[in-house]
Amino acid sequence: MVHLWTADVQQLLHNKFVVILGDSVQRAVYKDLVLLLQKNDLLTLSQLKAKGEHSFEQDRLVSGGQQGRMHNGIQYREVRQFCSDHHLVRFYFLTRVYSDYLEDILEELQSGEHAPDLVIMNSCLWDLTRYGEDSWPSYLRNLESLFGRLHHVLPESCLFVWNTAMPVGDNITSGFIPPELRATASLHLKIQVIEANFYSSAEAQKQGFDVLDLHFHFRRHTEKYLQPDGVHWNECAHRHLSQLLLAHVADAWGVKLPQRNTVSKWIKGGPARGRAGGRWDRQPQAFPPPRPLPPRGRGPLLPLPVPHSVRFPVPPPPPHPFPNHQVMPPFVPYRQDACFSSDHHFQEDPFSLNHFHSGASPSTQTEFAFEADFVFGPQPPMPPLPLPSQQCAPVVHRGFPRYHPRGPYMPRRGRPRPSRRRAPAHPEPKPQ
Repeated sequence: MVHLWTADVQQLLHNKFVVILGDSVQRAVYKDLVLLLQKNDLLTLSQLKAKGEHSFEQDRLVSGGQQGRMHNGIQYREVRQFCSDHHLVRFYFLTRVYSDYLEDILEELQSGEHAPDLVIMNSCLWDLTRYGEDSWPSYLRNLESLFGRLHHVLPESCLFVWNTAMPVGDNITSGFIPPELRATASLHLKIQVIEANFYSSAEAQKQGFDVLDLHFHFRRHTEKYLQPDGVHWNECAHRHLSQLLLAHVADAWGVKLPQRNTVSKWIKGGPARGRAGGRWDRQPQAFPPPRPLPPRGRGPLLPLPVPHSVRFPVPPPPPHPFPNHQVMPPFVPYRQDACFSSDHHFQEDPFSLNHFHSGASPSTQTEFAFEADFVFGPQPPMPPLPLPSQQCAPVVHRGFPRYHPRGPYMPRRGRPRPSRRRAPAHPEPKPQ
């Protein structure tokens, strides 16, 4: 996975309507995306902590938040929107994965002027901690109702990505959990989040929706990137989250990403340059100075070894046991980026795309990779690969003659990834 800059994100989301639904962690996902669409800066701590403000980085508060009474109850509402000439991003704050309020949101998206191109959603922590003893069974029922309802609301061209809930700490002091419940949440919520991610991912996959397993990607980074409240994450983690999300979206839309250094190096070792709220500068890499040459007229300090080579007799090739053997033609080698599959890299790099994305098993992916490397006979020359300087933005293929998808992008192999949604047996009429 490569590191995307503002120009790359602007082109990837050009003329796209993005909707993000969820709790305060998803609000930080919205804020980092809005910031990245405008400049290569990180969120500041005050921006991460703020909620319900009237404006953030050229966006506006549509409803809720500081327009009304601020509180931490389950009836809290906040709708934000960022709109530019070619980008539209909207955020809805949720305290439950499926409710009457969510139905109002879906009806608003259906009747709106623009249909969403990308919907990103997660709801978990409020569902498990704020709705009494029946919270777990009601969460499972609401998950089934949510994904079944999305079939009838979202257009076929819309990409829906379910984010799994991110890991939580051992000591949870976040303000959305009442003080009398924090001790219980600190003991049980970490395991409950894993169980909830399992069921929500399975339900989303059953309905053919995409899943981005954020819990997997951040499971070993709570000590360095998790905030002291045990729930929220710092600016570096959210920038890495945005990179994971955008790479997943680019894969689904068939957009070829630029060839740059991987973003996993950046988050593991921390940012080499820049800080929260600061700009990253692309500086040339510093190389050590070359060693000085020995003075003229003086030989080496140690005698040079005499080069010699040992030749072994080459045995003659044995006769083939089958007289009627037919020589198989060599396999044509393919470039590694011809198939943007994430399964093969899932087990190697914890920061690659998640395994929920593809339907093939890891063993199948390994078997394919082995067959591509094993050739019979001489191998034809490989075509020259483009230099990194020749490819500085996502490759967008335009003008496909017989297929005109909705949006400015054309996939690298002719068509975007087909939808895996199941057709509903009994379609429900759209709400009037």
